Amino acid sequence: MPLPEESAGLPLLEREPEIAAAAHAVEGLFGDTPSGGLLVYRGAAGLGKTALLAEVRRMAAGRCTVWSARGGETVTTVPFHVVRQLLQPALTERGPDALRDLLGAGYDIVGPALGIAPPGARPADPQGVRDGLETLFRRLADSVPPLVVVVDDAHWSDLESLAWLASFARRTGGPPILIVVAYRSEDAIGECAHLLRALGESARLLVTLKALTSEATAKLARATLGEHADDQFCREVWEVTGGNAYETVELLAKARDEALDPVGRSADALSALGAATRGTGLIARLEGLGPTTTRFAWAAAILGTDISLELVVSLAGMGPAEAADCAERLRLARILVGNDQLEFVHPLIATGVYRAIPSAVRTAFHGRAAWLVTRKGLGAALAARHLLEVHPDNDAELVEQLREAAAEHLAVGAPDAARRCLERALVEPPLPRVRAEVLYELGRATLLASPATTVTHLRDAIDTELLDDTKRVDAVFRLSQALTHNDQTREAAQVVAAEAARTPSGSAQMRLRAAHFLWEGVQESEDDGPARARRLAETAAALSGRDNTERVLLMLRAFDATARGESAEEIVQIAERALVNGRLAPGTGWTGMAWGFEPPALLALSLAFADRLDRAETLFDEGMRAFEISGWSGGHLAFAHTLVGYAHRRRGRLADAEMYLRESLRLADRVGDRLPMHWNAICMLVDTLLARGHVEEAGEAAERYSFGPPYASSIAIPDARSVRGRLLLALGRTEEAITELESTGRALTARGRHNGVMGTWAIDLARALADVNPDRAAELAAYSRDRAERFGTHTAIGVALCCSAALTEGPAAVDLLGEAVTHLEASPCKYELAVARVEYGIAAKSAPDLGRGRVLAEWCGADGLSERAGLALEGLRTADGGAGHRQD
Repeated sequence: MPLPEESAGLPLLEREPEIAAAAHAVEGLFGDTPSGGLLVYRGAAGLGKTALLAEVRRMAAGRCTVWSARGGETVTTVPFHVVRQLLQPALTERGPDALRDLLGAGYDIVGPALGIAPPGARPADPQGVRDGLETLFRRLADSVPPLVVVVDDAHWSDLESLAWLASFARRTGGPPILIVVAYRSEDAIGECAHLLRALGESARLLVTLKALTSEATAKLARATLGEHADDQFCREVWEVTGGNAYETVELLAKARDEALDPVGRSADALSALGAATRGTGLIARLEGLGPTTTRFAWAAAILGTDISLELVVSLAGMGPAEAADCAERLRLARILVGNDQLEFVHPLIATGVYRAIPSAVRTAFHGRAAWLVTRKGLGAALAARHLLEVHPDNDAELVEQLREAAAEHLAVGAPDAARRCLERALVEPPLPRVRAEVLYELGRATLLASPATTVTHLRDAIDTELLDDTKRVDAVFRLSQALTHNDQTREAAQVVAAEAARTPSGSAQMRLRAAHFLWEGVQESEDDGPARARRLAETAAALSGRDNTERVLLMLRAFDATARGESAEEIVQIAERALVNGRLAPGTGWTGMAWGFEPPALLALSLAFADRLDRAETLFDEGMRAFEISGWSGGHLAFAHTLVGYAHRRRGRLADAEMYLRESLRLADRVGDRLPMHWNAICMLVDTLLARGHVEEAGEAAERYSFGPPYASSIAIPDARSVRGRLLLALGRTEEAITELESTGRALTARGRHNGVMGTWAIDLARALADVNPDRAAELAAYSRDRAERFGTHTAIGVALCCSAALTEGPAAVDLLGEAVTHLEASPCKYELAVARVEYGIAAKSAPDLGRGRVLAEWCGADGLSERAGLALEGLRTADGGAGHRQD
C-alpha cells in the first residue's frame, strides 16, 4: 500500500516499541540460530498500520526477500486473492516446466488455487490446498534469502488466504519466515475475526495501536510546516484529527498547499480543511473534480485492487485521452497513485469512494465489470465477485454463470466461495427444476466443510421431487454420508432405506440397498442385527463382483462376517470377490466419489482381522497415498493415519502405532471437535497405550477427547466399549469396568457380533471376574475359545488360550500357554506373542522363555510387559541363585 507523498520522510512518532520489535524480528532471521515469527499490528483506520509495514519493508530491503499483499473491501470474495499477490513475484519468473518441478506432486492441488494450473474436474480439499501452500512456501523460502511476508488490511483478506495464513503461522520447523500482518479491529467480523484472533494467539508480538498524542501531533506539524508552528495551531490540528495519523498527515499537507500560516489565528480554518479529508468532505472534493473524473474514480473503486487502467477505461466508458486526464487529476488530488496499475492512496479513500457510489449505479457498474471480465476470458470465478453484487432479476444466464463459478471455486478448494455463489443463485431465483439442481450442488459444495449444512440443502433438493433419477439417488447417498459424518448414523440408514423402498428394481435400488447395509452395519447400535446380517448374507451369496455395487456389497459382507466371528478363510474368499486382480476396482477406491472411503476401509480391516495383515497394510498404504495425491489432508488423511496406526498396532510396532494415531488426532483437530474421526483415533490410541503399559497417558488421552459415554453413533475399531472397559480395569476402577464390559457383551452378542479380537470384552471381563465370580469367568473364557476356534485365526485362538490359562493353575496353565505361543508364533501379531511368551515363562518358571518374551516386548515398545518380564526374571534368579528354574 503506497503512502501519501507528504508522509515520506516524516517520523513514525510514538511507534518506537513497535519499530524496535520489528527490527529485532528482522535481525532474528540472521542470528546463529535463525528464527522467524509473527508480528500483528491492529487498530482503528488511519493509525499508521500501513506506515509500520512500510518501515518493516524498509528494514528488510536488500537483506531479505519481501513478499507483500493487501486485502481489499471489494475483493474479499475472491478466493486466494491475497496468497496470489504474495506469490506472484516468485511464480511469474518461472516457466510452466519450472513451476511443475517446483510444485511437484502438489501441482494439481495448489496450482489451480494460485491460478497457474487449470481447475480439476472434482472438488479440492481445502485443508489439502492449505497444506500444499505451506509446502510451497517452505520450498521457496529455502531457495531465497530470509523471507519476510507482509499482509496489510488483513480484515479485508479473502477467507481462504486468511485460513491458510492462520494455519501457516502455527507451523513449526522449516526455514525461518517472518510474517507481519496489519488489520483494522473494527472491521474484522464473523469468520474473519475468528481467524484474526487465531493469528493473534500465534504472534510473538500483538500490538493494538493508539491515536497520536498532542505532543506527537505537534512534532508532525512542525516537521511539515516549519518549527514556527505555534502551540495553539498544533493543538487545533490534534483536536480536528483526534490524533489519527493518516488524517493528521493529510490535514497538514492541505494546510501547506493552502499556504496556511501555522499560527493560532489560522486554527479556525483547520476544521474546514480536515472535513475535506474524510466522509462527505472527501466526496465533495472528488465531485469538485468534475463528473467525468468522479465516474473514473467510481470505476476504480469497483475494481478495488490491482486496478488496471485498461479495465477502468472500459468500465468508465471513456476514451484513453480522457481517462489519462482523469487519472492525473486524481493523482494530484491525492486520491489515486500509479500509472498503468492504479491504487488508492489509502484504504479509507477507497472505502469512501466506493460507498458514495449511488446504489443503482454501483450495481450497474458491477454488472458491466462482470461482463468485461468474462469477455476477456478471465473465467466465471473472477466475474463472480461482481455478479454477487447484482440485484436479483430472474436472470437465467446469471444463475448459470454463478453455478459455473461455484464449480471453479470448488475445484480450487474454496467451498465457502462456492456456497456464496450458489446461495446467490437461489435468490435470483432460478426456475424450479434448476433450483433443485442448485440445491443439490450446494449440498455437494458443503459436504467436506459442514455436514450439518449439507444435510439441510440435500433434503431441500430431494423434497423438490424435481431431480432426475441419477441425481436424486446420488443426493440421497450424499445425504446419508453427511448424516454419518455429522454423527447421525441411524438417520443415514433410515434415509437410504426409505429411498430404496420407493425406487424400482434395478441398479439405482441396488446402490441404495448397499448404502443401507453400510450405514446399518457401522452404526453403534441397531434394532435387529442378526436379521440384517442374514439379509446381507443372502444378497451377497450369489454375487460375483461383476460391477461396483456388487463389489461394495461383498466388502460389506466380509466386514459383517468378521464382526460376527464367522470363518476367517471364508471371509478372505468373499474379500477376493470384491477385488479385481487383487486390487480395488476403479470407482471403489479410497477417493471414489460414488461410494466414499468406508467400503475399502471395512474391506482392509476385515483382512487385518483375518490375519492377512500384508494385504491389509497394502490397502491402508494405498489409502494414505490416494488421499495425499488428491490433496485430501483433512478428515480423510486423519482417518488414513488411524488405519495405518492400527496396522502397526496389529504388527506389534506399538511406538509407531502411537505416532500415527497421535498424528491422526492432530489432523482431526484441524477439522473440528468430537468428530467420528476423533472417535476411531482415540479408541485405537487408548488401546495402543494400554498395550504399551502407559496407563496414565491412556487415561489422560481418554479424558482430553471425552472417550466415554455418550458414545458416537458409529462404531469404532476395536470396539470402543471394550477398550474403555479395559482402561477402567487398568485404572483400578474395577466395579465400573465390570459394569461397562457386561453391558458391552449384552449389546454385541444381541447383534450377533462375536469376534473376540475386534471386541475383547469377554476376555477382559473374565480376568476381572476371576476372583469374585470364577464360574462366570470360566464361562466367558470358554465362550471366547469357542468363538476364536470358529473364527479360526492363530491370533484369535492364541489370545483366547491365554485367557483360559489365566483362570487355570499348575501344569494345565503351562500347557495352555504353550499352545497359545505355538499359535501366536504363526500370527503376524507380535505383541500378543510377547504377552504369551512372558506369561508362559512366568507359569513355567523358565528364564529363557521370559528372556525371549522380554526381548520381544522391548521390540514392540511394550514397556509395561517388559518390566513385568524383568521383575519375573529377577524373582527367578533370586530364588535359584541366579541360575533360573528351567534352562530348556
